[in-house]
Amino acid sequence: MAKIACIEDLRVLAKRRVPKMFYEYADSGSWTESTYRNNASDFARIRLRQKVAVNMENRSLASTMIGQDVSMPVALAPTGLTGMQCADGEIKAAKAAEKFGVPFTLSTMSICSIEDVAKNTTAPFWFQLYVMRDKDYLGRLIDRAKAAGCSALVLTLDLQIIGQRHRDLKNGLTAPPKPTLRNIANMATKVRWGLGMLGTRRHGFGNIVGHVSGAEKMGTLADWTNKQFDPALSWDDVAWIKERWGGKLIIKGILDAEDAKLAVKSGADAIIVSNHGGRQLDGALSSIEILPSIVEAVGDKIEIHMDGGIMSGQDVLKAVALGAKGTYIGRAFLYGLGAMGEQGVTKALEIIHKELDLTMAFCGHRKIGDVTSDILIPADKVFNRYLG
Repeated sequence: MAKIACIEDLRVLAKRRVPKMFYEYADSGSWTESTYRNNASDFARIRLRQKVAVNMENRSLASTMIGQDVSMPVALAPTGLTGMQCADGEIKAAKAAEKFGVPFTLSTMSICSIEDVAKNTTAPFWFQLYVMRDKDYLGRLIDRAKAAGCSALVLTLDLQIIGQRHRDLKNGLTAPPKPTLRNIANMATKVRWGLGMLGTRRHGFGNIVGHVSGAEKMGTLADWTNKQFDPALSWDDVAWIKERWGGKLIIKGILDAEDAKLAVKSGADAIIVSNHGGRQLDGALSSIEILPSIVEAVGDKIEIHMDGGIMSGQDVLKAVALGAKGTYIGRAFLYGLGAMGEQGVTKALEIIHKELDLTMAFCGHRKIGDVTSDILIPADKVFNRYLG
């Protein structure tokens, strides 16, 4: 196997090893995929200021996210169907994150359940929650996260309705997946992936199947799921969830300064500037482009995180320079997981850590907490202004 030097190398390997329908579920966006592409390309347009003859010894990327110590300001984002990129994928990713000292966030739509991940890890993980119509189930799901010792609840607000993703439609990816003959044939060629799936009992949505009436088995899950995402979601629901949870609350899916102010008013501990990886509103701004205006609006009132398009340590540094106190990687760790399992997730984290460390040093800083917009060119202009 060729040496893995960057996240792109992991992507290429994952594409070879993961069935097409699941690889493209992770590696795609909605409609024309313009926002999906801009999430990454807008990072590439930001230029860095190099400094020389400065002391680069004793560097540290250690930081905190919502008061939790982290080895670098990076968390693993909540991603649905992670356990279909690799058998027991959520458990393997959570283990890698724990060993590396960064948070792991488990999706509501995970394959491995909250309890599965809790049994196989020792560090508290974060749990991502979708707002469902079935409030009894929603409350019990929050209680399960509490019982598992989850240290933060990540509440996603940008999936009241599901954006159309053309590649998922063409691949027959539903909940549960209904593979076409073409996809079944493709799966048969992924021997490594198939052997892993044969070796695990975890093939369904572990947080749902068996926990609600009407979704006792995978065959009835599609109807239940399609009816459950709540288009009537409001800030009153956020207040109810915050009270029921009672712990650290992170609100995900903020792309507007006014919404950010409402999140502050809700009492959340942090917000995630996010467009759902370009998988919801195609044509929305990239996360990194909108980040400065949200920092300007509420950055002194709430901790601001961001996700979308982060594929390198340089991307992390640019986000930090523009005001993010934490970042999330989704596709980057999924590529590692699909390529090499837990070892691949660790490799993705190592790549990002090394790139972040070296770039920070080249920009004249030794501590991530000291990084500001002075590393950008020009330093006194926000992202959308200095691009002209």
